[in-house]
Amino acid sequence: MDLEILKKKISTYRGDDGKVRNVSDELLLEFLRTWEQWTASGTEFARAIGINRNAISKLVGKAKRLRREGHFEPEGFKEIKLEGGGESVAGMGPGPCIGIELGLPDGRVIRFPAVDPLLEFLKKAA
Repeated sequence: MDLEILKKKISTYRGDDGKVRNVSDELLLEFLRTWEQWTASGTEFARAIGINRNAISKLVGKAKRLRREGHFEPEGFKEIKLEGGGESVAGMGPGPCIGIELGLPDGRVIRFPAVDPLLEFLKKAA
């Protein structure tokens, strides 16, 4: 979200004394998403949206609590595509990692091409 739009939305909840109060849950979710994507310091974020830096921590805390309690719908699964997109692990195609490595306490390493052989090994070892 554009910071100017967020700044204007938050300013509608600003009281006569300049404090931000009674922010809606939807705006808190937008605020939290913007905060999570912000890469600079928190002070710079506060300056960019025109809020006291101490108020930011209260808004982020309230938004995280609401998310944790389930007030927002789940955001769903996001698929991540890798550049160079080699073949899958089951196909044993090219890639930085192939399969699963299991490190044993004596220092040995056992490599499995997929999950099924690993599960079979663990069942037999138990």
